[in-house]
Amino acid sequence: TNGAFAAILDDGSVVTWGDPMHGGDSSAVQDQLRNVQRIQAGEHAFAAFLADGAVITWGEPEYGGDSSLVQDQLKDVQRIQATSGA
Repeated sequence: TNGAFAAILDDGSVVTWGDPMHGGDSSAVQDQLRNVQRIQAGEHAFAAFLADGAVITWGEPEYGGDSSLVQDQLKDVQRIQATSGA
């Protein structure tokens, strides 16, 4: 993102650092970040693709970091495309 990094470890967990409002703090979803296959970054948020096809997001809520309203629809996701504002 524009101010944070996310790394996928060998065990499929994720480590984040940098500006908390840009995804540098993933503690709110850390327990869900298991079996992560890949991560998509927007300007202020991240989306992690899990092995089961689910997607977990974190970062600035107004820029896509809070997907709780559509979480039940984020199943079997193949791709996500971010814009500069989301």
